[in-house]
Amino acid sequence: MMVNLRSGVVTADTEYGMALLDQNSGEYFTLNPTAALIVRTLLDGTSEEQAVTALTDRYDVSAQQVEEDIARILRELRAAKLLAA
Repeated sequence: MMVNLRSGVVTADTEYGMALLDQNSGEYFTLNPTAALIVRTLLDGTSEEQAVTALTDRYDVSAQQVEEDIARILRELRAAKLLAA
């Protein structure tokens, strides 16, 4: 599944991860470094499966934990209406 931000949502790297700004509402959302890495990886066109592999290769974490983290982050981004349909 391709992950894209909705039009009007911009990102900025921060000292603590990433910020997402919804230019339409003026709301911003912050991501910790791990969530930021997941979002950057998915926005680069990497599949969820490839993102799992990349993260488990980089960190001492199970594939199941990464899959759960990705699913949670995507749910939260969808709930905040930050992702393109």
